Amino acid sequence: MAVADPSVPSLGPRVKNLRESAGLSLRDLAERCGVSAPMLSQVERGETSPTLQVAARIASGLDLRLSQLLRLDEAGAVNVVRKADRRKARRGGHGIEVLTPPLPGQRAEVSVHHLAPGARTGGPGDPPMHEAGSRETVLVTEGTVSFTWDGETQELAEGDTVTFDADVPHHFENPGPADASLLGVVAAGLRRS
Repeated sequence: MAVADPSVPSLGPRVKNLRESAGLSLRDLAERCGVSAPMLSQVERGETSPTLQVAARIASGLDLRLSQLLRLDEAGAVNVVRKADRRKARRGGHGIEVLTPPLPGQRAEVSVHHLAPGARTGGPGDPPMHEAGSRETVLVTEGTVSFTWDGETQELAEGDTVTFDADVPHHFENPGPADASLLGVVAAGLRRS
């Protein structure tokens, strides 16, 4: 058998982990990517290494770019963001600190939001701030906030969490007399339609 592309080694455990975390069976992934279930099984067990073309098809079936599957977008296995090096922004009474490094292909972002009394994030009518399919989980770490998602509002107190589709218009508002803080985690593009 002639192989035109170089082989991609050591993908088996990563493919299996990504497939299982997406809730896909071998047959599901085979249907999505056009690679046979027996071939996928061999790749996952490390019995064969896929060509770049096959790896690209597997990546597509997992809703990833080939560079993400191969971890070419990652600078290293461990990335430290020092407190002084956080990316920060302030819009009125809303302060944001991004705790994760700005790596290409990153699938999640963690941020801290500080809301002064009366301050809010986003606003009614603003376009969604996150890419299609994004999900967000927010923990109220201090104070109380009003959370509005797609026109419906809920009150959240310290310690409460909310998880929602982040590509739908939403915002948090601090109605109280004291500061409020939120810890947010956005997972990019994971929701399947």
